[in-house]
Amino acid sequence: MSIEILPDLLGVFFFAVSGSLLAGRKGFDLIGSLLLGSLVGLGGGVARDLIIGQIPAAFSNPVYLLPPVLAALLVFWLYNSVEKIGRWLTVFDAAGLALFCITGTVKALNFGFNPVASVLLGVTSAVGGGLLRDVVANQVPQLFNSHDIYAIPAILGATLAAFAWTGRWLNVGTGIAIAVVVFTFRIAAWHFRWHAPLAVRKNKL
Repeated sequence: MSIEILPDLLGVFFFAVSGSLLAGRKGFDLIGSLLLGSLVGLGGGVARDLIIGQIPAAFSNPVYLLPPVLAALLVFWLYNSVEKIGRWLTVFDAAGLALFCITGTVKALNFGFNPVASVLLGVTSAVGGGLLRDVVANQVPQLFNSHDIYAIPAILGATLAAFAWTGRWLNVGTGIAIAVVVFTFRIAAWHFRWHAPLAVRKNKL
């Protein structure tokens, strides 16, 4: 296994845990947990790879199927011991978001996409899985929650990754630093209830 896919696999695992946690909250069975975890963990990467024009890694490399299985089993055994499921769901989702916005952007750049297109693809791969997770679980997607910030940390991380890659100073250290910035931003936005301006300005009566 190449070391380059390790951040991708970690992102799949973190997202899959968030999906399995949501499945537990919704009362799904173990198979439902595995499927929802697989959907959120692999969905963004599949969309990324299809846009790039290659066979999705989830279908060409069986190792990508392991993180969702591990996530489903982990949640199965530990769910009842976790007191604040919503908090842990957000933490794991933020970790997946932080990794995928970087790996998606870098993969696009390595395939010859320009920086702007690469940032867009990085953001798509970062938020795509969560969007699918929430839609399938029949709840308002976190992406469209007007009382939270979801996509903006991914945009920031993808932009920093593209800038670092273009300047040839993207390495393990800077990659981790960017991921930490995105993760911290996302958690802070959730904790302090930051939100972006609404689509329209409401007039006060």
